[in-house]
Amino acid sequence: MQRDTSSSDASASHTGRVRRRRQPNEAAADGSRANGQPLLVNDQNKYKSMLIRTYSTVWMIGGFVFIVYMGHLYIWAMVVVIQIYMARELFNLLRKSSEDKQLPGFRLLNWHFFFTAMLYTYGRFLSRQLVNTVTSDHLLYKVVSGLIKYQMFICYFLYIAGFVWFILTLKKKTYKYQFKQYAWTHMILLTVFAQSSFTVANIFEGIFWFLLPASLIVINDIFAYLFGFFLGRTPLIKLSPKKTWEGFIGASVTTIISAFLLANVMGHSQWLTCPRKDLSTGWLYCDPGLMFKPEHYLLGGWVPHWFPWKEVAIMPVQWHAVALGLFASIIAPFGGFFASGFKRAFKIKDFGDSIPGHGGITDRMDCQMVMAVFAYIYHQSFIAPQNFSVEIILDQIIRNLTYEEQKYLYKQLGEIFHERHQMHS
Repeated sequence: MQRDTSSSDASASHTGRVRRRRQPNEAAADGSRANGQPLLVNDQNKYKSMLIRTYSTVWMIGGFVFIVYMGHLYIWAMVVVIQIYMARELFNLLRKSSEDKQLPGFRLLNWHFFFTAMLYTYGRFLSRQLVNTVTSDHLLYKVVSGLIKYQMFICYFLYIAGFVWFILTLKKKTYKYQFKQYAWTHMILLTVFAQSSFTVANIFEGIFWFLLPASLIVINDIFAYLFGFFLGRTPLIKLSPKKTWEGFIGASVTTIISAFLLANVMGHSQWLTCPRKDLSTGWLYCDPGLMFKPEHYLLGGWVPHWFPWKEVAIMPVQWHAVALGLFASIIAPFGGFFASGFKRAFKIKDFGDSIPGHGGITDRMDCQMVMAVFAYIYHQSFIAPQNFSVEIILDQIIRNLTYEEQKYLYKQLGEIFHERHQMHS
């Protein structure tokens, strides 16, 4: 009896090893994979995902255009809100509810460091605009000038207060978790503020230097998705299985062409090209400078005789826009690849779910932060005037001298000019 059972088991085991003929539906499932990864062109849910993503994108672009129309101060407020959402998503990555319950007020400490860093960063970047805004009120001017003068000390004191707070809240069984959170908080502050502060600097240099780089990232992202959606077959990088070479190349060409054309369109608007010297919201008027004045190029023998245009007008800034387009299409996407690797390390799909079809705010800002830093450095290196000018010297006087010192300087300059006038006469 026992013998028969073992014989039947062996027969079943042998039968289990017999190769089974593949069913048609299984062949279709395997056929939708290339190099072990599902192809986007055969994804059954891609149209539903595309509709959700498109709906969210339209709303985001519409809101973004409205905020740009409202002006510099509103764009800065938008950046601050984005920073808060990014910090919230990143803070939550290493949260453990069991440890947090034992540490009341520990989350508040994270936000204490966050707003201290915000006060320090924007106090440094926007001191000139703040002073220029309150110059009409003598008392308020003195108060603001004093706050700016001691801003670094105030921020340092707030940071030390947070440091002492952290030490006093240490508990025996949660040392490792608390120090991990402390280090993680500082890494977030470095990531969020060290890069997005350049975005604010670009805004007040002229909305053009914020809007063009940001638009190029959006264009590159949209067309990489569309080209990959319809034509993508060749995987680009293992960190992002849905990224394809077809999407990368198609988006690069589209972004560079868009950069050249968009710079011409935006360059005609003083609202976009004029720098903002204060924190008001009024309309701007300024001399756009040579960078935004068209230069005419004769086409000559480059075009046939029947061609209606014999010359073309190109702004110098359009050539610089091509450089921004190259960076936005070739280098900036690596910010997204970095974020993909980061999410894989934490075994999460998205940083959050704030934007349907896109994930969290951080998922949309990965490339933008890389691009903002490059745009600022490029502007300071190749666009901003390198020599001293009356405007730069006046800016330094307003930023660094008190009201009494400025009056003394004015008096001294008057005496110098009076002496020179007598010498020449």
